[in-house]
Amino acid sequence: MIAMMTPSAAPMILLFAQAAPKRSDGLAILAFTAGYLAVWGLFSAAAAGLQLWLQSASFMAPTTMSLRGVLLPVLVLLAIGLYQLTPFKSACLSHCRHPAAFLARYCRSGAFALGARHGMFCVGCCWALMALLFVAGVMSALWIVGLALLVAAERLLPSGPRIARLVGLGCCGYAAWHFATAMGR
Repeated sequence: MIAMMTPSAAPMILLFAQAAPKRSDGLAILAFTAGYLAVWGLFSAAAAGLQLWLQSASFMAPTTMSLRGVLLPVLVLLAIGLYQLTPFKSACLSHCRHPAAFLARYCRSGAFALGARHGMFCVGCCWALMALLFVAGVMSALWIVGLALLVAAERLLPSGPRIARLVGLGCCGYAAWHFATAMGR
């Protein structure tokens, strides 16, 4: 998770580094980054716990480490797609896309707390995309790289919010198509 999320957080970390007091000797930058990574570490632990539960309940295929059957993957895809279209996703994405505005708004926080706050907005922005791994295969290197690029595109490209909505519509459409084709068999 750290390898996936740190590149897209680099603009925020670099901007914080420029704004950090020079007397901090890099400790503030490390504290900011540690706060960000702590939030993602907690999210990762929760996702790993969910994966273990899904495996123990036989909801995941042991070879692909993806959800079994039709209904559960369809429901997860639908939930991901709908979340991508919510105002909450848009608000979290906005915080991630505008690091200077984020720092100006929350600058009174300590470095670790500020990094953790950014991490919470980041999780709010990206958790649903990470849930795609349960559908595609938790250990699929191709999907992991693809999701890292998608997260970066949502955050860094001018069309990022449009990309997020298109991904949402795509997930909903694919869920409907997958369900319809499975029921037609």
